[in-house]
Amino acid sequence: MPRDIEITYRAKNIYDDWVHTAYWQFLIIPVENDSQHNVEIEFNNSLFAITENSINGYGFKTLRIHPKKKFKKVTFEAKFKLIKEDIDLFDFNINPNVSAAHAELQKLDFRINYERFLKATTFTNLSFAQEQLYAFDSTISIFKNLENLNHWVYNFIEFSTGATDVSTMLNDVVTNKKGVCQDFAHLFCALARINGIPTRYVSGYLDQTHGFKGDSQMHAWVECYIPEIGWKGFDPTNNILADMNHIKVCHGKDYNDCAPLKGIIYSLGTNKTKHSVTLQSQQ
Repeated sequence: MPRDIEITYRAKNIYDDWVHTAYWQFLIIPVENDSQHNVEIEFNNSLFAITENSINGYGFKTLRIHPKKKFKKVTFEAKFKLIKEDIDLFDFNINPNVSAAHAELQKLDFRINYERFLKATTFTNLSFAQEQLYAFDSTISIFKNLENLNHWVYNFIEFSTGATDVSTMLNDVVTNKKGVCQDFAHLFCALARINGIPTRYVSGYLDQTHGFKGDSQMHAWVECYIPEIGWKGFDPTNNILADMNHIKVCHGKDYNDCAPLKGIIYSLGTNKTKHSVTLQSQQ
């Protein structure tokens, strides 16, 4: 049964000194796809600056703000409404010829077509020794391998709020074995790509009313391309497939492509920032 979802995103920035020029880009709008539609958007800011709509390099909607007056404090509030469908996550067939599916991953055309999501990035880079942490089993299906990897990452990292931040490198996460959803997603991406699976980092919202773990603002999970099946979502933070509790905003190679807020500020002194997200769902 579909759900009506309401999401409220709030951000507040306070600066010690006057800000004379500022540019912000918000990547927080739920995307329209097979499982979520009828997205309604309401966005306001305390400076009454004009909101510009744009599309990023991956085709996702962004909101851009460039205020025309100086300020020391600014607040943003976005409200989204959408319908989320309950789609059968196992509505696909697995090729009984397991070796043929694995062989597809090695074909040159396949690797060229999905090159963007096979490369290591700044946030998904591992040392040679760390690359050996997890190897796929060629005797079982690719989907089962990914399920096993999902379970392995879930057990390898301890979910610990504050253990890392948005600039933490994957090497530190692997060494300390602590992190948040972003780190779980980056480690999954790194190991899946090493094993030849095109993997996208996904940013969005998570309905945590069912006891799921995630960031209080935006959640992160992954999508993997499986030959003859397509893109499938995995949430290693919770050891589940991405389901109707996951509201997708965007995907990219890593967090840097999916950061919910980017900005350039011209000011002296320090600043304080606070973000919050509330999500309500109703069948």
